[in-house]
Amino acid sequence: MIHPGKFNRLSVVKLVNFGVFLDGGEAGNILLPKRYVPANTELNDVLDVFLYYDSEDQLIATTEKPKVELGQCAWLKVTDVNNTGAFLDWGLPKDLLVPYAEQHTPMQVGKSYVVYVYRDSASRRLVASSRLNRHLSEQSHYFKPQQPVDLLICGHSDMGYKAVINHTHLGLIFRDDAFKPLRYGAKLKGYIKSIRDDQKINVSLQLPAAAQRQELTEQIVAHLKANGGKSRLTDKSAPDDIYHQYNVSKANYKKALGKLYKEKRINLGKDEITLLES
Repeated sequence: MIHPGKFNRLSVVKLVNFGVFLDGGEAGNILLPKRYVPANTELNDVLDVFLYYDSEDQLIATTEKPKVELGQCAWLKVTDVNNTGAFLDWGLPKDLLVPYAEQHTPMQVGKSYVVYVYRDSASRRLVASSRLNRHLSEQSHYFKPQQPVDLLICGHSDMGYKAVINHTHLGLIFRDDAFKPLRYGAKLKGYIKSIRDDQKINVSLQLPAAAQRQELTEQIVAHLKANGGKSRLTDKSAPDDIYHQYNVSKANYKKALGKLYKEKRINLGKDEITLLES
C-alpha cells in the first residue's frame, strides 16, 4: 500500500525515455520523471521516493525531499494567493494549497506561517492548514514531565508562546520559561514541564534546575573529551553561542561550570576551559 505525502520504497517496473515507472500497487504505475532518476537505475531496483499530486492531480514521484510531509508541521512562505486559497513553497514543483477555510488569518504573499499538512477527505489532495487547533490536540494523557520533545513556535499569548509539540500537540511555554525572545517558526528542543488539571500541556526549554545541571555537566565533559580536553566556550561567552551548543541559558551554563570547577573536573581560564579528569 502506498502513502501519498510520505516517502515510499517502490520497485522500478518500466524504463522509458522520460523517466521510470514504479509499482504503485492498486494505484497503478507511478512516474518518476527522468531528472529525478538515479544514475544506472535498472528494472526491479527499489527506490525511496516521495509521492504527491502534480498540477494535473496525477500521482507522481520525486527523490527530492520536501520541507514537510503528511502529518507534520512546518514554517512555510506564501508564493501566491488566488480565488482557491494561498499557495506555499514546500520545496516541490507544485506549491502546497491552503484553502481559505483553513487559514487562521488571511494569508499574504511573501509572509510565512506555521501550517499542518493533511489529506483532504473529499478531494484526497494534500493540503495545509494554519488552523492548528483543528488538527492538533491541546490535551494529552501520555506525555510525562521532563520528557524531551521537539518544539515549533507557532504563536503567542499574554502568558507566553504557543508551540507545536512533536507535530501532534499544542502546548504553552510560559514567558518566564523562555529565557530569550522566541520567533515564529523557530525549531527548538524542549521538555514537558507539566500536564495541567485540564490535560493541557506546559512545556519548557530547560529541565528543572537540579536535573538540568546534572545532565549539562555531563554534556560539557563529553564535549571537552571530543575536542582535546579544551573549549573556548567559557562563562564569559555570548549567550547565543552557549545556547547554540547546549540549548541552555548562560546563567545555567555558568552554574554547571561552577559545579564542575568545585568538583575539580575542569579548570576555568580567561579564554578557555580545560578538562582535568582523564
